[in-house]
Amino acid sequence: MTKAPAQKQRTATRADMLRAELESMIVDGDLHPGARLDESELAQRFGVSRTPVREAIKVLVASGLAEMRGRQGASVAMPSITTLLEMFEMMAMLEGMCAGFAARRSTAAERRNLRQIHEELVTALDRSGADHFYKINVRFHDALYEASHTSYVAEQTWQLRRRLAPYRRQVTYQPDRMTGTLIEHKRIMEAIEANDAKAATEAASAHVRLLGDNLSDFIAAIQVGFYQGAAS
Repeated sequence: MTKAPAQKQRTATRADMLRAELESMIVDGDLHPGARLDESELAQRFGVSRTPVREAIKVLVASGLAEMRGRQGASVAMPSITTLLEMFEMMAMLEGMCAGFAARRSTAAERRNLRQIHEELVTALDRSGADHFYKINVRFHDALYEASHTSYVAEQTWQLRRRLAPYRRQVTYQPDRMTGTLIEHKRIMEAIEANDAKAATEAASAHVRLLGDNLSDFIAAIQVGFYQGAAS
């Protein structure tokens, strides 16, 4: 029997709300990479039928935040280390493009906003933990994308950044990483304020790109934080 339009709308609404909730849990690190997304368990947890759960998972898989593993069902996406590093390389290119555009297109108000958020990060370094610092850092990058005055590039950067969020959070927890972030942000802002698109692109790309010692530290961190845990 075909569902009535109102019933279809209610199902879609539940699926959308559940998708948003699960997406936030993945991005915020409450659901770790590799965590299983069991339909029955999620339906019981959120007090819904399995239909909106199934629809929500389909959207998460399409966005790259979740993946299907044959008979094991769906789980939070956990790309291989090789793929992950390629994603970070792409992120570095996109972030650099946004900064380069921001150097050419940002308004005085948008530049002041970047400075203000940066000052909040400076304060958070001394007074807050890594979680609070990370949340402010997300705002800095969102402001950078907005200042780029692009549509497609900023959207693609934001989407990839969300897929990498659990891993970027791990990087934040590395020793001296927060101090390094402040130094790198300052270089980005100075290039933007000087209308130097080339310098802004290079500074923002370097901020994201994980090479040398940072690369080995990053791999060690995610192996301990996620990959070893998923294998146990």
